[in-house]
Amino acid sequence: MLLPMSSPVPDLSWQFWLDKPLRILIVLLGATLLAAVARLLIRRVSGGIARGTRSRIVRRLDRGRPRWVEDAGLAGARQSQRATTIGSVLSSVGTVLIWAVALLMVLSELEYDIGPVLASAGIAGVALSFGAQSLVKDYLSGIFIVAEDQLGIGDVVDLGEASGTVESVGLRVTQVRDVNGTLWHVRNGEILRVGNQSQGWARCVLDLPVPYDTNIELMTELILHEATLLRDDPKVGEFITEDPEVWGVEAVTGESVTVRVAVRTVPLKQWDVARALRLRMKKMLDREGLHVPLLNQTVIRQDGTEPGSSTTPETGQVRAVRRGVPGSGA
Repeated sequence: MLLPMSSPVPDLSWQFWLDKPLRILIVLLGATLLAAVARLLIRRVSGGIARGTRSRIVRRLDRGRPRWVEDAGLAGARQSQRATTIGSVLSSVGTVLIWAVALLMVLSELEYDIGPVLASAGIAGVALSFGAQSLVKDYLSGIFIVAEDQLGIGDVVDLGEASGTVESVGLRVTQVRDVNGTLWHVRNGEILRVGNQSQGWARCVLDLPVPYDTNIELMTELILHEATLLRDDPKVGEFITEDPEVWGVEAVTGESVTVRVAVRTVPLKQWDVARALRLRMKKMLDREGLHVPLLNQTVIRQDGTEPGSSTTPETGQVRAVRRGVPGSGA
């Protein structure tokens, strides 16, 4: 009686290991190496994005006294937020794509039929392209908004329909709270323009109407003097970064002459400086005996004097000298 032969020993020659196992190992090693290189490039890109931010006005101590100076760097919190957001998004997307391709290649080496998988992925891609266009648009817009530093948490922005202080910046939605306390959720794909009032510096612009017969040269000196004294104001003086400027006559009407004055300030403090500047201008006009002229003002006299005559004393220094106007008493 013949004994049964033993089962054949599996072929463990080098030819077996150099075939499919080696190719699978190469695919896995290549995916790991490619993912590491992608993460390195993403870190470099995110670092360059953070370093490319515009200079900002920051508060520093100078001999124990706070002052505002221009800084070429970026606040640590904002830089960390931008770099982390961009790096995490790009790393996640890159890792998923690399390992998805590697998995399909491994399945192909194991002789699995990946045709249905590819067909399902193609159908899903077509469905997403039609049904999630707005979602993809929101995410792409959010990436570029953060990458280009168009806005950040704490900035005062104007997004068209919504304006106010930014409370949250996401890849799909940006939250803005307006001056009335309403919280607006704005999809990033719907943001067509961003007006940021918090980047770099701000400017307070004040148009001051004065009577038509005012001595403009002297009035300009008085306005510039009052605006310059504002730098010594204990409340808003530290927010002014440059000397005030009087830009000159902005408008001329039959009732008044409008003089424009501008003051450069740190971000988000231009409104405080404007309020203090208006108060100083009002007090200066009161001291000079001047009043902001009313539009379309009609003067009716019942004492028989001519409209061109004046029974009130002129200030002399600010009012222009009347030159032989009939009825003026000259």
